[in-house]
Amino acid sequence: MTQKQRRIYRKAYALLEHHTPLRADCGVLCGRACCRGDGETGMLLFPGEETPFRVLKKNGRRIAVCGGRCRRADRPLGCRLFPFLPQLEESGRVRVRLDSRGFGLCPLVRRAEAAAFSHRFLHRVRRVGKRLLRDRESRAFLAALWRESEESDALRRQFPKNNLK
Repeated sequence: MTQKQRRIYRKAYALLEHHTPLRADCGVLCGRACCRGDGETGMLLFPGEETPFRVLKKNGRRIAVCGGRCRRADRPLGCRLFPFLPQLEESGRVRVRLDSRGFGLCPLVRRAEAAAFSHRFLHRVRRVGKRLLRDRESRAFLAALWRESEESDALRRQFPKNNLK
């Protein structure tokens, strides 16, 4: 991890430490589905991100595996952002959007129109996005995640009868 990444991640962790997508504990809605890990699943790590968890390599990417329980302060950046991604628009503005890759896991993604998202959390995700996008590797990583999220959206539109309700 570069010094620049270390500073960016440290500030990002601090910005999101005590904030979540809803004003209440969203894990109550789904039985903490995003935290239910096993020995083979986990959260993608950002470039150079360090973690106290076991790390697997899958498809050239590093995944932190926590087994479903962790200290909140140890969560990787992907866990802190979930189910959102900051996105750089062509105008140069950073916007926050739901990560469609979480559709099968997170009821907030499936029912976004009914969710009362915390404006404070979304604002902080946007601030984190601005910081991440200053780093070339993080910007490329986020761009790959955006493409995957858009592909997930496109597949769901092609097969609407298979969508989860």
